[in-house]
Amino acid sequence: MNLKYMYSLLAVIVLFLLAYLGVAKAGLEILFGVIIPYMAVAAFIAGVIYRVMGWARSPVPFRIPSTCGQQQSLPWITPNRFDNPFTPKDVVVRMILEVCCFRSLFRNTRNSIKEGKLVFEWEIWLWLAALAFHYAFLTVIIRHMRLFTNPVPFCIKMVESLDSFFRFEILTDTVKIGLPGVYLSGLVLLAAVTFLFIRRMVIPQVKYISLPADYFPLFLIFGIASTGILMRYFTKINIVAAKQLTLGLASFHPVIPHDMNAIFYVHLFFVCILLAYFPFSKLMHMGGVFLSPTRNLPGNSRAVRHVNPWNYPVEVHTYEEYEEEFREKMIDAGLPVEKE
Repeated sequence: MNLKYMYSLLAVIVLFLLAYLGVAKAGLEILFGVIIPYMAVAAFIAGVIYRVMGWARSPVPFRIPSTCGQQQSLPWITPNRFDNPFTPKDVVVRMILEVCCFRSLFRNTRNSIKEGKLVFEWEIWLWLAALAFHYAFLTVIIRHMRLFTNPVPFCIKMVESLDSFFRFEILTDTVKIGLPGVYLSGLVLLAAVTFLFIRRMVIPQVKYISLPADYFPLFLIFGIASTGILMRYFTKINIVAAKQLTLGLASFHPVIPHDMNAIFYVHLFFVCILLAYFPFSKLMHMGGVFLSPTRNLPGNSRAVRHVNPWNYPVEVHTYEEYEEEFREKMIDAGLPVEKE
């Protein structure tokens, strides 16, 4: 049994029980509905600032962009502008492709031994799962912004309508009866995080290097997605009361509704844990990609000298000063000097 993922799974189960029993049995709605969300947001903001400032203060002594193509050199050699950017404009395009399309992950390969030979295989499924995971998560976040805004902006309504692809409505003379739309993003998020977990368990090399810190956010996101789907399609919650709580939190005038399901507080607690955990985990690569010198620097080391801005002044002894100091001894030794 892989104890690495068991530790993370048990931690998420304990968090679930804390929130569920704390609300259902102990009546700690204020703790899980007001205090913990504010603490999580404060930890998130402080953690992000701390990590970003730490990266910003890190010296870059050399120009070290990751290059995967031909550098610009002679006029008759065609350069690869985006795999080996030469100008800041090329760097911007490369960053857009990296952030929006995961371009480097798209070309990811893994090796294996087949029939006694080393074979490289294109790992397209990892790229598809990562792309689906991130865009589904982004869509879920945008949809949930309707809970913090009144009135709801048109862009959020548009994303929500595009995301809900399955809806039945029956119009009668007096009332319109409909079924809730199925949000594609929630199902894709659940499927993608399940794939990423299975991949860590099935591939021996990935399983060997995986730590509890790698499994914990997967289980946490799985808990967020599953409790969200549970509230959406099965147990049901009072949406008006939920929006009353979120609007109160956003306006710093929190109001605790009295008829909320305990699963809602579990869902909110999972989100708060993920928010507070985010800046201090590998999930912070979301911000780190913009500050990575392997991505945000042009590969023009042959054309432009890179000077480390963190270089401190160093006392040097030039040749002219050396010759001025030892000229007579150099002449006596028969060594050539520039000044007689």
